[in-house]
Formats: sequence, C-alpha cells, structure tokens
Amino acid sequence: NEEVMDVVPWRERIKMREGAEPEPFSLGAGDTGEVSGLCASGDLISPGSHGLGEDLAPSGEVACDSENATRSAKRPSLCSLPVDSDRPSSPPVSRERPETSLPLKKRQYSQKEREAIYQNAWQRREKQEAKRREQEEEKEKKRAVAQMLKAQRPGECQKYITVVLDPVILQVEGGEQILSALQAANYSCVFENHDIPCSITWRRKTVTSQMGGGDEWTEEPNVLVLLGLEEFLSMAHSYKQKETLQSYVAHMMEKIPGKILALAVIGVENYFRSLQGQPKQRLRHTAASGNQEKRGERRKKEVKGSGLDLSRMDVEEALVDLQLSTQVQISMFESSEELGEYATMFTKAVAEAPYKRERENTGFSFYLEKGCFGGVKVDPSGKGLLKVWKRQIQQFNRVSSEMAEAIVSAYPSPQLLIQAYERCSSDQERENMLANIPVHRGEGVTATSRRIGPELSRRIYLQMTSHDPDLCLDFTG
Repeated sequence: NEEVMDVVPWRERIKMREGAEPEPFSLGAGDTGEVSGLCASGDLISPGSHGLGEDLAPSGEVACDSENATRSAKRPSLCSLPVDSDRPSSPPVSRERPETSLPLKKRQYSQKEREAIYQNAWQRREKQEAKRREQEEEKEKKRAVAQMLKAQRPGECQKYITVVLDPVILQVEGGEQILSALQAANYSCVFENHDIPCSITWRRKTVTSQMGGGDEWTEEPNVLVLLGLEEFLSMAHSYKQKETLQSYVAHMMEKIPGKILALAVIGVENYFRSLQGQPKQRLRHTAASGNQEKRGERRKKEVKGSGLDLSRMDVEEALVDLQLSTQVQISMFESSEELGEYATMFTKAVAEAPYKRERENTGFSFYLEKGCFGGVKVDPSGKGLLKVWKRQIQQFNRVSSEMAEAIVSAYPSPQLLIQAYERCSSDQERENMLANIPVHRGEGVTATSRRIGPELSRRIYLQMTSHDPDLCLDFTG
C-alpha cells in the first residue's frame, strides 16, 4: 500500500508560514535526527526526513518531499538549494526571528539613586516655579508703574482728585456756584468740617508702583479760602493796625501748618463802582476846611460812623503788603460765576501738579530753552553738524548768536579752526586770530557792526588747545 500525502499549494504554504511561529533549527553535516520546520528558502520540511541526504533529488537539488522521488524529480521543489560536494561543511546556523528576541532589562536603581533623581527633579521644578513667579511679579510691577504714570497725566488725574468743601461755604455768596461748577466738570465733591470756615481742600487717591497696595488718600497742601466782602474791606482798611490781613493769614497758618494758602473775594469791583455813584458832599465839605489835620480826623470819624470808604489805591497797598510779607495772594472776582470757574481751574491745577513737577525735573539747575533742550538733529549725510558747532561756540560765556554765527562762517568746523591755529607762528598770534572777525547785527538803517575782540578770541583758543581740565577761561591774569 502506497502512503498518500497531501500536497499543500504554494500560496497556502506562504499563508501558513506567515501565520505560524516557526521554531529555530540548525543544519549540520552529520545530523541524523528528524528534522521538521523550514528549509533555507523558508518552505516547510516534512516530518520524517532524515536530513538533507535523503532529500537530494537526482538532478543534484535538495527536495523538501523526499518520500516520492519520482514526483520530486518531475516537479521542481519550491525550496531547492544547490549542493556542492566539494564545499566544506558549514557550521550550524541558527535562525531566530527578531520579534522573538528577549526584551532589554530595565536598569535597577538603588534607593539612594532614586532619591537623588527625585531630588533633582524637585529642584528643577522649584527653579521653574521661582522663575515663573519672578516673571509674573516683574509684569505686575511694570503694570503698576504704568498705572501710576497714567494716573498723573492730564485728563486722567482728575479722576483721582476729590474736592473737600466746608459746609459753611454753601451759606455765603458764590458757594453754590462753586459746587455747581465742580460737579459740571465731573469732580468728586464731599463736605467735611474744616478748621477754617468757608475753605476748600483737595484729596488725592494715591496709585503706588507696589503690588497689592490698597487705596490710599493723600491730602494736598493747597487750601482755598473764600472771604466775605465786608471782612476783606475791613482788614484792607486797617492793614496798618492790629487786625490786618497779615494777622488774619498768620492766624490761619497756625491752624493749618505746612499748607499753601490762597484767598478769594467777590464783589470788590462792584464796591468801587458804587463809590463812584455816591454823592460827593463829604468830599466838598472836606475840601472847604483849610486844616489838614482836621480833614484827617473828620475822615476817620466818617469812616467809623457811616461805613468803610476805601479807594482802589488803599486796597492795592493792602494786597501788596500782604504778598510781600506772607507770600499769599488774594484773587478778586466780580461775580459768583467767575469764582466757580476759578475753583474749577484751581482744582485742575492741583490735579496736574505732580505731572508738571515730574516733567520739569530735567536734572539741570538752570532753565533750558525749548530749542536748546531738544538738541540738534544730525542726519547720516552730516546735515546739522554746522548747528552743533554753532551751539558749542554759544556755550562760552557772553557769546551771542550773532557772534557764534560770525565765527562759524569763518571756520565751518572745529578741525578747520585747529588747522588755522597750527599755521600760526606764535601763541600771541593764535590768541588774537579770531579778534578781527566782524559781527553784524540787525538789518537796514539799524544794522551795527563790531568785532569778536581779543578776550573771546583768547578764550576760544584756550578751550580748543589746552589740556588742563581745571583751566579757568575767564581768568585774565
């Protein structure tokens, strides 16, 4: 009985090879054991084969199916390999698929190493958190500084000012107009009792550059006091006596030390107009009397008995005396509306005072003109260098713009002036080199002409050639 074997088609063998996990095998010259698995081409080797010797076909090829030699000879094998009898036997070959290799073992860390790793990670995290907090704090600080500067600008500073009025101010003439004008200008107004009646003070909301700062209010040093007309005229009339404007101001400054006081009065001009319309019988009666002393005594009696009779000159003398002695000024207004506008302007000036002080803080102890403060713009082509050279000449003491212009016209650059000094033969010639340069002033019939002079010529020469930084240019010897 002939044994029947199932022949597996080639395509199904490929599928079986891809789906099945092959086992490792080795091929050797003296293998006599039973071999099953894959051949060199990857095809399956039937079980029961006794090595490659039995699987060799007559044509010299190795056949996978060795039991049916005739079938193997007629049909070429899918996994045939040429056999070289003269080739020495090769060492055993082991084949193993990559996916069946053993995984790499993880490194085992000791307890100290793990603690060191955790410590380093924690330190890195802490540094990152500290850096992030520092960046946030820096942003907050910049935002607070920007907010502080914004609160000082005109148009924004009014929002941080509160006007504090004494309640008595509403009972005098012009008080209601002051309140209406301030409210119309969108200023915040509150009423509080003051040490000085009919006074106005200001309070500013402080915006600091520090983070987390709450709302703080600062009292401004300015104080505006509204005087009654009769009270002002009485003190102006007796400014050389005991109760005068000076004593009144001194008494108020004792109550509010360190404040800047300002006074306001309504109706002084109306009072002067009313004096012009009065009958002049008293003046005629006084002129009829020939004795000057009697005229003075009569005038005092009339002032005491029939009210105050002050001239414009008397009021001006009292105001000048007050300003010279106490540095306090009194503003006079004809109507209550003008007083309300003045209070609004005063409030705006108080609100903008910090911004103006900061703008005027240039670091110089002298006043700089607008053109000089801005400097001279010089473009890459050199335009503007002549103005810079002229400005340098004007920095000398007692040098006008015309004198600097004359020198710059003769010597358009410092280098040309240095070269001219080098061409001179003596120091005396160098000192007097610029003395005869003409300086023209004015135009037409009013034009004048003069020379630079030896004194300025010597100073410029010393400035351009001396190496002594402590040399006094104005020293004439």
